[in-house]
Amino acid sequence: MSEKIYKRLRVPLDRLGVVIGKGGEIKKRIENTLNVKLKISSSGVITIEANPDNADNVLKAELIIKAIGLGFSPEKAFLLLKEDYNLRIIDLSRYARNKKDLIRIKGRIIGEKGKARRIIEETTDTKISVSDKEVAIIGRWSDIMLAEEAIMKLIRGARHATVYDWLYEQRRIQKFLEMEEKLKGGEESFFS
Repeated sequence: MSEKIYKRLRVPLDRLGVVIGKGGEIKKRIENTLNVKLKISSSGVITIEANPDNADNVLKAELIIKAIGLGFSPEKAFLLLKEDYNLRIIDLSRYARNKKDLIRIKGRIIGEKGKARRIIEETTDTKISVSDKEVAIIGRWSDIMLAEEAIMKLIRGARHATVYDWLYEQRRIQKFLEMEEKLKGGEESFFS
């Protein structure tokens, strides 16, 4: 008989109900999809249990639970089931001198009526959540890196319009390179 694998993590109490879901549906979905067992304590500690041959699924379950704990809806957190998706967390307290500074930084990242976050998400094809002291990004690695750089520019004080222009230019370059790669691939197969 093989040993079980265990992974523990803590979720903020105000997000615990979201991890569980109405009637336990989110908890069950994580367990059934990833073939793991979740034990949830009222203190916010979640234990993920699985057989050793499911080690990768333990890590995926951990990412999904972390994402929900960071403020993502379960629907967005389940994007992490996709093979090429990941979660990146930026600790904002590293860039803030005090609580007032932290609030200012979060405000810059969110923008007026959520505009900055929305533009970054749409331009980079990512999902972004701003929690108490962190910004979390879900997406493909190349998209996450682009979103992270835009967020870092805002943290450093760049004007929103400058960051948006930079993002649009990066996206244009990326689309051009993708189109060029498709054409190049088509030419090679045409001449083969």
